[in-house]
Amino acid sequence: MSVLFNFFRCEMGAASFKETKVYQKAFGLSMEIFELSKSFPKEERYALTDQIRRCSRSVCSNLAEAFRKRRYPAHFISKLTDCDGENSETGVWLDYALACEYISAEVHRKLLETNEEIGRMLYHMIHNPERY
Repeated sequence: MSVLFNFFRCEMGAASFKETKVYQKAFGLSMEIFELSKSFPKEERYALTDQIRRCSRSVCSNLAEAFRKRRYPAHFISKLTDCDGENSETGVWLDYALACEYISAEVHRKLLETNEEIGRMLYHMIHNPERY
């Protein structure tokens, strides 16, 4: 419980979206996906590779927009919902990468754990916008 308290306390005092743990985790995940996707087959360039890169990066860019809209709770929540949607899409593309055997089950598990953790953080932000 104290880990969650520390997360929330740190997030409330963040001066920049880049200081938030959710942004740092999402950025890290998108960079891991970028590196992994370099080895995907060329025929996936405009499908899986492009899509998984875009949605994983979109979590961070939507978070940046959301952070600037904090004074407008409805808009803040709307942008966070976009983040959550992009994060969920990232999870689906990770499932495809596993099913196509582009990543191992262990890599999939690790990335999906991070993806789900990001989702939990976004869920908290959506349901407690006044704390941010």
